[in-house]
Amino acid sequence: MTNEELTRLIKEISLTSFHKPFQHEGVFNFRLRTTGGRYLLRSHNIEINPSSYEKFGYEELEGIIKHELCHYHLHIEGRGYKHRDQDFRELLKETGSPRFCSLLEDKKKKPAAKLYVYQCVACKTNYRRKIRMNTDRYRCGRCSGKLTAQ
Repeated sequence: MTNEELTRLIKEISLTSFHKPFQHEGVFNFRLRTTGGRYLLRSHNIEINPSSYEKFGYEELEGIIKHELCHYHLHIEGRGYKHRDQDFRELLKETGSPRFCSLLEDKKKKPAAKLYVYQCVACKTNYRRKIRMNTDRYRCGRCSGKLTAQ
């Protein structure tokens, strides 16, 4: 699908679902990673993530377009266009637009940070640290004893 075909599709969905014309451009943005699409406040264009269309198909694309058109029409009319606004939530329900899109990327777990353990020679108190420290410069907070790395 090209940008021109996307713009035609957005105009068609705008007329059928919202009964209002879409007078700007729809563009595929390959740099979008975590979101299905976005509405640009200054240019009034709608950007769509092409990977959401490739991964989930036409129905997901239509839902993303409806969601972004809710932002578009409310912003043009000067009403509450943000996710937390009541006008936005009501228009989502009226048009059957999804509130969220399907997840594009699985959340990858970060590997656990390396943990450094230091022990006081005198009182045997353990100190856990995420960052390595110079044991010659620091002393125990309880008894001022010397620290050693475990």
